Amino acid sequence: MENLYVYMLAALAFLAIADLVVGVSNDAVNFLNSAIGSKAVSFKTIMIVASIGVAVGAMTSSGMMEVARKGIFNPGEFMFNEIMVIFMAVMLTDILLLDFFNTLGMPTSTTVSIVFELLGASVAVALIKIYADSEQSITDLSIYINNDKAIQIILGILLSVVVAFSVGAIIQYASRLLLSFKFQEKPSWYGAIFSGIATSSILYFILIKGIKNASFMNDDIKSLISTNPIALIGISFLVLTAVSYLLIKYSKTNIYTVIIVVGTFALAVAFAGNDLVNFIGVPIAAFNSYEAWSASGAQPTEYVMTALGEPVQTQPYLLLIAGLIMVLTLWFSSKAKAVVKTSVDLSRQDDVKERFEPNFLSRSIVRFSMGISESLNAVLPNKYKVWSDQQFIKPKVIVKEQDIPAFDLVRAAVNLMVASVLISIATSMKLPLSTTYVTFMVAMGTSLADRAWGSESAVYRVAGVLNVIGGWFFTAFSAFVAAAIMAYILYYGQGYALVGLLVLAVLLLIRSYMAHIQKSKVMKVEDQLEKAESSSTQGVIQESATNIASVVRRGNKIYTSAINGLAVQDLKLLKKNRKQIDKLSNEIDDLRDHIFYFIKNLEEPSLSASNFYINILGYLQDMTQSLDYISKVSHKHVNNNHKKLKFSQIKELKELDARMEALFTKTQVAFESRSFEQIGAVLAERSDVYGLVKEKIQKQVERTRSEESSPKNTTLYFSLLLETKDLLTATMNLLEEYFGAHDSSVEPAKLANDQEE
Repeated sequence: MENLYVYMLAALAFLAIADLVVGVSNDAVNFLNSAIGSKAVSFKTIMIVASIGVAVGAMTSSGMMEVARKGIFNPGEFMFNEIMVIFMAVMLTDILLLDFFNTLGMPTSTTVSIVFELLGASVAVALIKIYADSEQSITDLSIYINNDKAIQIILGILLSVVVAFSVGAIIQYASRLLLSFKFQEKPSWYGAIFSGIATSSILYFILIKGIKNASFMNDDIKSLISTNPIALIGISFLVLTAVSYLLIKYSKTNIYTVIIVVGTFALAVAFAGNDLVNFIGVPIAAFNSYEAWSASGAQPTEYVMTALGEPVQTQPYLLLIAGLIMVLTLWFSSKAKAVVKTSVDLSRQDDVKERFEPNFLSRSIVRFSMGISESLNAVLPNKYKVWSDQQFIKPKVIVKEQDIPAFDLVRAAVNLMVASVLISIATSMKLPLSTTYVTFMVAMGTSLADRAWGSESAVYRVAGVLNVIGGWFFTAFSAFVAAAIMAYILYYGQGYALVGLLVLAVLLLIRSYMAHIQKSKVMKVEDQLEKAESSSTQGVIQESATNIASVVRRGNKIYTSAINGLAVQDLKLLKKNRKQIDKLSNEIDDLRDHIFYFIKNLEEPSLSASNFYINILGYLQDMTQSLDYISKVSHKHVNNNHKKLKFSQIKELKELDARMEALFTKTQVAFESRSFEQIGAVLAERSDVYGLVKEKIQKQVERTRSEESSPKNTTLYFSLLLETKDLLTATMNLLEEYFGAHDSSVEPAKLANDQEE
């Protein structure tokens, strides 16, 4: 029997390492989103600062695993074997749940996950004990469970969402009114006072949240921090304001960048120092339980786990190993980047391809908010409205799209400052605020106040926030249920269940990892249509040639797949084909959405480029609409189990497909090689291909009159031929536009920032 618990400890050690990896992938958003979104410093610098913060936080961790040991359940009511089942169920559930959210790119709370997993597993074991004892009833559950803590956590979720969003919005609005988007042009003392407030807040945050409970801190320093917070903040503000003024005035330091770097370090320290318990607290508690039980010599079913109620200091070497794993994950986890991207995109100042679709609730919230805004505007003085609107005018800077920051340095600094203050206050009041919830909702509040959620994007952004918040509550519910089920299976299945669940967990993690790698490869390898940035017609011709070659090649494949799928009644191929045309259509829609910014960047003498670009996009859309229709009707015909096309019809379609493929291939080669003169040779074949389509239509008319007996087949065949004709027309119009506009003697013009590079 003892071997079973040794195996459990080994499994828990493995799960602790894996949980550190998936946990950091999730929580990296807490301290990276502001620095990455503002592009204050290089990505490498951000990672170095965050890595140092994580390492310091891990090493200065208090090591007190109170939540895992006795925060949720009363350990004196459980035996050793029951405690091990609870801990094993918690770790299995935690790693799978966090990995699931990371794969979706959704930030969630590791604190809430671990708390509700402990609650779910302990409730399941407690219910097993209650039903096994005829003298107990369901009302005795409170003997085993710490109900107050669970209620506190739930209230903490609700409180953190509302307070963080509201405070973030108010502080950002006030900051923008004072500093505007032209904050670099303001007097030095503006930046100095802002820096003094921000850095003193962040410093206090580091002390109270990051290292106050560190083992190397003596009692006098801890007492000073705890008993004199106002004096500490006041002195820090005066000193740091003076230092900031000197830096701005005499060394021309960008003080906002300094705030962002310090804030990133502070949140990284706090994350590692406090959230480490979420990843290694349970395995360490399990190891301590095993040590206490081994020394007792009692049977595992008879040893009461009162030992867990006593505080135990974690070994420094374990904290060091955990810190190293966290740092390595920070550098190499692509899932961490996906989670950060969700938070940054939802708070982005400019337009971005929105990940979330609007829903009834998001539309209702936006309409309600617009109504309140209009009511407030009606009572505000006109002079104030004019002045405040001027503060929110963004300076026009022409840069490449990939170089545009998601938001400016002021908003990034406010994000870090407000998150630091709120978490510090909550910690001092012993309120269970989640770091993830606070940092995310502050970022959403500041983006709203900064007018990043305009009429063009508000419903999408609000829908995204609602999705993330819904995910948080889903985390709590699913963590509770899944951990309870795991505990039930482990309690009765023992060793067999342990092996089975471990194998299942490993397989699911490998499957998730492979799917993520495959998805990343597809995103890199697959064609992605590029937005035009040149400011002349000849430049647009050169830039968009790659797009045309890509559309033609992919269109050729989609057309052929539709014909082949019909020929052999391959529903799987036709279904996959529909996904391909949907993806291509979405990419072309993105290019059309970019027209506004393309035209805004054009110089006066080269406005003709906009007409060319708009026409090209129109023809590309016509091509994809024809391909979409062909793909859709082919899939629908086979999916509805209609009669197969006749052999003669399939043969004619194959003949037409071969001719279209030859045409598309020549077009693709011309655009890939930038040999636009070859387009003339392709255009010369137009009448032949048109003639072939007309010939097939005529043959089908004759068949219909004499021998055709299936209305569905006739409708499908005519639809394919007529849409092929439209596809051909759109393609030829596109080629004519290029052939007529191309002039090899003209050097393509570039944007101003391209010329400087």
